[in-house]
Amino acid sequence: MSYAIVYSSRTGNTALLAKTIREILGEEACVYFGPPDAQALAAQTVYAGFWTDRGTCDEEMARFLQSLTDQAVFLFGTAGFGGAPAYYGQILERVQANLKESVRLAGTYMCQGQMPQAVRTRYEGMEDSPRRTAMLSNFDRALGHPDAGDLERLRQAVTR
Repeated sequence: MSYAIVYSSRTGNTALLAKTIREILGEEACVYFGPPDAQALAAQTVYAGFWTDRGTCDEEMARFLQSLTDQAVFLFGTAGFGGAPAYYGQILERVQANLKESVRLAGTYMCQGQMPQAVRTRYEGMEDSPRRTAMLSNFDRALGHPDAGDLERLRQAVTR
């Protein structure tokens, strides 16, 4: 079975997940690895990775997902805010809305990803409030993610 790994990664978090999937599956049946590109459409299964942009995938990945026709797709992604499976579920629903009915969803995986220091600096500049405190706390919890536990859970999701 041929596969492609297509990913969009702004900070390297989703790229780490993509590289881990390639290690899990091996390179023999991999027909494409990289950013969204029509070359990936030749694969029977597409592993499509994204970073979360305003509660969904970025526009480039959305366009790519809309171009899929009859492949199986495994969606994986990272989000700066994490810890709540319901939140990840909402993101995945929005991302799945880009898929045609003929595309079969083979699986999903999401985890928290660390954010750039500029985000923390922006949060620190906000007016003191419970929201600011929560955002700073989440930023600090995200440091180091995806971590070894995240990658093991990804491995389990891919090999199911």
